[in-house]
Amino acid sequence: MKLIPHPAMQILVWVLLALLAQHLRPIALLAVTFILFVLALSLCAKQILGLVRRTRWILVSLLLIYAYTTPGTALWFQLGIVSPTREGLLDGSLQLGRLLCVLSGLAILLELLPQSQLIGGLYTLAYPLRWLGLSRERIAVRLALTLEYAESAMRDTASDWRSTIRAAMQSSASGPEHIELKLQPFRAVDILLLLACAAVLTGIWR
Repeated sequence: MKLIPHPAMQILVWVLLALLAQHLRPIALLAVTFILFVLALSLCAKQILGLVRRTRWILVSLLLIYAYTTPGTALWFQLGIVSPTREGLLDGSLQLGRLLCVLSGLAILLELLPQSQLIGGLYTLAYPLRWLGLSRERIAVRLALTLEYAESAMRDTASDWRSTIRAAMQSSASGPEHIELKLQPFRAVDILLLLACAAVLTGIWR
């Protein structure tokens, strides 16, 4: 248990993964995406497949937009101007790989962090907001209520979407009576991980 990083650091690593995916070369991106997707399937198949299913139209639309708007060589000359381009399909596939990489990392993150730890990690990362006069506690409460409602809505919609829509249109005072934040202290492994993230970020922005 001592080697498990702080929830805030796990969230930070996922954010770093999202940034790093934008800078990886195609071969490296393919390798990272494959490893993360296989790992997500082994750890949380329901989670990753659900994320892919919910974003399937975004994935298809993204590929089509790149395929038909990127200048290049027509894939099928017989179709003329209505043919997608090779360059567009390659760029679209690259964007799909980046998105799938981020989704796989998100599925693993949600599997590793229960909702209470996820909120606690975001609460910790929101510490600089105090300098702007914003309340971290209020943000944490709003986030907890949003996550609880979203989880309940997605579960109910799968079985009865009409009732879910009607319930959403009605005001409801139901909700948790209190929200408990489970905060953890930073350890040596977290400091090392933070330094590693800072080094990677420095390499990205050079």
